[in-house]
Amino acid sequence: MLLGMKECIGTKRIKAYPMNRAEYNEYRGWELPSDENGSDVGYLVEYLDGGKSNHPDHNGYISWSPSEVFHKAYREVTGLSFGLAIEAAKKGMKIARKGWNGKNMFVVYMSPMFLPPFSDQTTNRKVNDRTAKWIGEDTPLNTLGYFAMFTADRKWLPGWLASQTDMLAEDWEIVT
Repeated sequence: MLLGMKECIGTKRIKAYPMNRAEYNEYRGWELPSDENGSDVGYLVEYLDGGKSNHPDHNGYISWSPSEVFHKAYREVTGLSFGLAIEAAKKGMKIARKGWNGKNMFVVYMSPMFLPPFSDQTTNRKVNDRTAKWIGEDTPLNTLGYFAMFTADRKWLPGWLASQTDMLAEDWEIVT
Protein backbone atom coordinates (compact mmCIF):
# COMPACT_ATOMS: atom_id res chain seq x y z
CA MET A 1 0.00 0.00 0.00
CA LEU A 2 1.17 3.52 -0.73
CA LEU A 3 2.17 5.58 2.28
CA GLY A 4 -0.57 8.03 3.28
CA MET A 5 -3.48 6.21 1.56
CA LYS A 6 -6.77 6.78 3.38
CA GLU A 7 -9.75 4.46 3.59
CA CYS A 8 -12.87 6.17 2.20
CA ILE A 9 -16.53 5.50 1.41
CA GLY A 10 -18.52 7.38 -1.19
CA THR A 11 -21.93 8.08 -2.66
CA LYS A 12 -22.18 8.89 -6.36
CA ARG A 13 -24.93 9.04 -8.97
CA ILE A 14 -24.02 7.01 -12.02
CA LYS A 15 -25.44 5.39 -15.12
CA ALA A 16 -24.29 1.83 -15.77
CA TYR A 17 -24.36 -0.36 -18.87
CA PRO A 18 -23.38 -4.06 -18.79
CA MET A 19 -20.23 -4.50 -20.88
CA ASN A 20 -17.25 -6.84 -20.69
CA ARG A 21 -13.69 -5.56 -20.61
CA ALA A 22 -13.05 -6.22 -24.34
CA GLU A 23 -16.28 -4.44 -25.36
CA TYR A 24 -15.31 -1.44 -23.22
CA ASN A 25 -11.85 -1.23 -24.78
CA GLU A 26 -13.41 -1.48 -28.25
CA TYR A 27 -15.97 1.22 -27.34
CA ARG A 28 -13.14 3.52 -26.27
CA GLY A 29 -11.12 2.74 -29.40
CA TRP A 30 -8.38 1.07 -27.36
CA GLU A 31 -6.56 -2.18 -27.85
CA LEU A 32 -7.03 -4.71 -25.04
CA PRO A 33 -3.71 -5.12 -23.18
CA SER A 34 -2.29 -8.63 -23.61
CA ASP A 35 -2.26 -9.25 -19.84
CA GLU A 36 -6.02 -8.54 -19.41
CA ASN A 37 -8.96 -10.91 -19.85
CA GLY A 38 -11.40 -9.41 -22.36
CA SER A 39 -14.28 -11.64 -21.25
CA ASP A 40 -14.28 -10.20 -17.69
CA VAL A 41 -17.90 -9.25 -16.94
CA GLY A 42 -18.45 -5.67 -15.83
CA TYR A 43 -20.04 -2.31 -16.50
CA LEU A 44 -19.37 0.90 -18.35
CA VAL A 45 -19.93 3.51 -15.62
CA GLU A 46 -20.81 7.15 -16.33
CA TYR A 47 -20.47 9.52 -13.37
CA LEU A 48 -23.38 12.00 -13.30
CA ASP A 49 -22.30 14.19 -10.38
CA GLY A 50 -18.75 15.12 -11.18
CA GLY A 51 -15.95 14.53 -13.56
CA LYS A 52 -15.42 16.18 -16.91
CA SER A 53 -16.57 14.14 -19.90
CA ASN A 54 -13.84 11.99 -21.43
CA HIS A 55 -15.93 10.62 -24.34
CA PRO A 56 -17.96 12.53 -26.97
CA ASP A 57 -21.09 10.37 -26.46
CA HIS A 58 -21.30 11.01 -22.70
CA ASN A 59 -21.90 14.06 -20.52
CA GLY A 60 -19.98 12.65 -17.54
CA TYR A 61 -16.68 10.88 -16.98
CA ILE A 62 -16.80 7.19 -18.01
CA SER A 63 -14.80 4.19 -16.83
CA TRP A 64 -15.13 0.42 -16.61
CA SER A 65 -15.80 -1.53 -13.43
CA PRO A 66 -15.56 -5.30 -12.90
CA SER A 67 -18.95 -6.79 -11.97
CA GLU A 68 -17.97 -7.84 -8.42
CA VAL A 69 -16.53 -4.40 -7.61
CA PHE A 70 -19.56 -2.69 -9.20
CA HIS A 71 -22.14 -4.66 -7.16
CA LYS A 72 -20.32 -3.94 -3.89
CA ALA A 73 -20.26 -0.18 -4.63
CA TYR A 74 -23.58 0.60 -6.32
CA ARG A 75 -27.31 0.08 -5.84
CA GLU A 76 -30.15 1.23 -8.06
CA VAL A 77 -31.72 4.56 -7.07
CA THR A 78 -34.80 2.72 -5.78
CA GLY A 79 -34.86 0.40 -2.77
CA LEU A 80 -32.34 2.50 -0.82
CA SER A 81 -31.71 2.41 2.91
CA PHE A 82 -32.37 5.61 4.85
CA GLY A 83 -28.61 6.14 5.24
CA LEU A 84 -28.04 6.09 1.47
CA ALA A 85 -31.08 8.34 0.96
CA ILE A 86 -29.65 10.85 3.46
CA GLU A 87 -26.31 10.88 1.61
CA ALA A 88 -28.15 11.50 -1.68
CA ALA A 89 -30.16 14.35 -0.09
CA LYS A 90 -26.97 15.94 1.26
CA LYS A 91 -25.66 15.95 -2.33
CA GLY A 92 -28.70 17.98 -3.44
CA MET A 93 -31.10 15.24 -4.56
CA LYS A 94 -34.79 14.88 -3.71
CA ILE A 95 -35.68 11.66 -1.85
CA ALA A 96 -38.97 9.90 -1.07
CA ARG A 97 -40.35 6.61 0.20
CA LYS A 98 -41.95 4.42 -2.44
CA GLY A 99 -44.67 3.51 0.08
CA TRP A 100 -45.84 7.07 0.82
CA ASN A 101 -49.52 7.51 -0.08
CA GLY A 102 -49.23 11.12 -1.20
CA LYS A 103 -48.29 11.90 -4.76
CA ASN A 104 -45.33 14.20 -5.42
CA MET A 105 -44.13 14.14 -1.79
CA PHE A 106 -40.39 14.42 -1.27
CA VAL A 107 -37.74 15.39 1.27
CA VAL A 108 -34.71 17.63 0.69
CA TYR A 109 -31.73 18.66 2.78
CA MET A 110 -31.54 22.39 3.49
CA SER A 111 -27.93 23.34 4.15
CA PRO A 112 -26.88 25.80 6.89
CA MET A 113 -27.46 29.45 6.08
CA PHE A 114 -26.38 32.84 7.44
CA LEU A 115 -28.42 36.02 6.96
CA PRO A 116 -27.52 39.52 8.23
CA PRO A 117 -29.97 41.13 10.69
CA PHE A 118 -33.23 42.76 9.61
CA SER A 119 -31.77 46.15 10.62
CA ASP A 120 -28.96 45.79 8.05
CA GLN A 121 -29.17 48.81 5.72
CA THR A 122 -28.05 46.98 2.55
CA THR A 123 -30.45 45.63 -0.06
CA ASN A 124 -28.89 42.14 0.13
CA ARG A 125 -30.84 39.15 1.47
CA LYS A 126 -31.35 39.46 5.20
CA VAL A 127 -33.59 38.30 8.05
CA ASN A 128 -37.24 39.02 7.20
CA ASP A 129 -39.56 40.95 9.52
CA ARG A 130 -41.45 37.79 10.59
CA THR A 131 -38.24 36.17 11.85
CA ALA A 132 -36.90 39.43 13.32
CA LYS A 133 -40.05 39.61 15.48
CA TRP A 134 -38.80 36.52 17.35
CA ILE A 135 -35.02 36.85 17.33
CA GLY A 136 -34.66 40.64 17.32
CA GLU A 137 -34.11 43.18 14.53
CA ASP A 138 -30.37 43.40 15.26
CA THR A 139 -29.77 39.62 15.38
CA PRO A 140 -28.35 37.78 12.37
CA LEU A 141 -29.88 34.42 11.47
CA ASN A 142 -27.46 31.51 11.59
CA THR A 143 -29.31 28.26 10.79
CA LEU A 144 -28.19 24.68 11.09
CA GLY A 145 -28.87 22.20 8.30
CA TYR A 146 -32.25 20.44 8.35
CA PHE A 147 -34.61 18.31 6.28
CA ALA A 148 -37.74 19.78 4.72
CA MET A 149 -40.66 17.93 3.14
CA PHE A 150 -42.87 18.96 0.25
CA THR A 151 -46.19 17.45 1.35
CA ALA A 152 -48.98 15.75 -0.64
CA ASP A 153 -51.10 18.90 -0.28
CA ARG A 154 -48.24 20.97 -1.74
CA LYS A 155 -47.09 22.59 1.50
CA TRP A 156 -43.50 23.08 2.64
CA LEU A 157 -42.71 21.46 6.01
CA PRO A 158 -39.35 22.70 7.37
CA GLY A 159 -37.79 20.56 10.06
CA TRP A 160 -39.28 17.24 8.86
CA LEU A 161 -38.40 14.33 11.16
CA ALA A 162 -38.25 10.70 10.04
CA SER A 163 -40.25 8.10 11.96
CA GLN A 164 -38.70 4.83 13.16
CA THR A 165 -40.43 3.13 10.22
CA ASP A 166 -38.91 5.66 7.78
CA MET A 167 -35.42 5.15 9.23
CA LEU A 168 -35.58 1.36 8.96
CA ALA A 169 -37.27 1.21 5.55
CA GLU A 170 -35.44 0.00 2.43
CA ASP A 171 -37.85 1.61 -0.06
CA TRP A 172 -36.26 5.06 -0.31
CA GLU A 173 -35.64 6.39 -3.80
CA ILE A 174 -34.10 9.38 -5.52
CA VAL A 175 -36.82 11.49 -7.12
CA THR A 176 -36.09 13.25 -10.40
